[in-house]
Amino acid sequence: MKNLHTIQLMDTHAGGDVSRIVTGGIDVLPGATVRQQMEFLRDEADGLRRLLLEEPYGIPEMSVDLLVPSSHPDAVAGYIIMEVMGYPIYSGSNTLCTATAVLESGLVPKQEGVQRFKLESPAGLVDIEAKVCDGVVESVTCEGLPSYIDTYRDTIQVPEIGTITYSVAYSGGFYALVDAEELGFKLVRSEESALASCAYKIVEAIQAQRDFSHYTLGDVGPLPFLHFLGPEEKVADGYIRSRSTTYVHPGVICRSTTGTGTSARLALMNYEGRLTIGDKLETVSLRETGFIGTFTGTHQEGDYQVVENTTTGRSYVLAESKIVINYDDPLVACGDLHHILSDRHTDEVYSFAET
Repeated sequence: MKNLHTIQLMDTHAGGDVSRIVTGGIDVLPGATVRQQMEFLRDEADGLRRLLLEEPYGIPEMSVDLLVPSSHPDAVAGYIIMEVMGYPIYSGSNTLCTATAVLESGLVPKQEGVQRFKLESPAGLVDIEAKVCDGVVESVTCEGLPSYIDTYRDTIQVPEIGTITYSVAYSGGFYALVDAEELGFKLVRSEESALASCAYKIVEAIQAQRDFSHYTLGDVGPLPFLHFLGPEEKVADGYIRSRSTTYVHPGVICRSTTGTGTSARLALMNYEGRLTIGDKLETVSLRETGFIGTFTGTHQEGDYQVVENTTTGRSYVLAESKIVINYDDPLVACGDLHHILSDRHTDEVYSFAET
């Protein structure tokens, strides 16, 4: 049995995007903060991300969230987000899923009505509000990252497509925002493959032409994401609904509209002078799932008016399980796993599953 190791998991989804929450089986990571622990995984132990997102254990369309002890006394736990493109410092759908997991695992005992707590993401503390009815987590509202418009209605020539008009927002990552109708899309599920192909070409063209820099983070790498904007429908005063789709990686369209994509749209609407405090935007995915973004305020950061916002959605638990890692399995690359996986039953191995 010395060549076997188990990891405890809770699989969840929000809006159709599956987030695999790792609740136990990982050694305590070096780093004084969740951000530093994320950087350790990224730079020294990327095998865990690849293990859980690649065959035979996973698929690229999934995400992984590793629960870790928080470095901040106000937070109940920290979490590190791992996706096929790397380690985003924040994700709305992953935060919704992680918040649900800490409630369903008992790390935060469920209370009837509205309860509030904080999580620590690599981007910092995140306020969480959960609504519980008859012991069921019916919705979670999480604080979005401050979002802003970097570029408004620029144009670019894209091979095989032509001239594209796009804006760029930052909402936890840089997003190209394009009008779906201008590109001939209705944002229905049968278009998923064509949307991924179109988005890839646009993102590649933008990456080849220019870089983007965050006002405090500086260089955060090339623009990775694209969000297709559907037509807006006024549901009520201060409430807009719109079909939306987010591209995150070659061949990968998110099942949900994504929390950061919804935040990016709020930043665009604010830039265009179309929001007042409390206004809501419901984004609807190819699978008819939705998130609700709420505009909560603005503040100024240098040249940018930054949008404060929240994302509301619901996460569902799909399964609780243990996976067995066999170091002798030729399909499992274990080279950079040994220093974060052990079978030692000491305080150096944490498990939220048994909290």
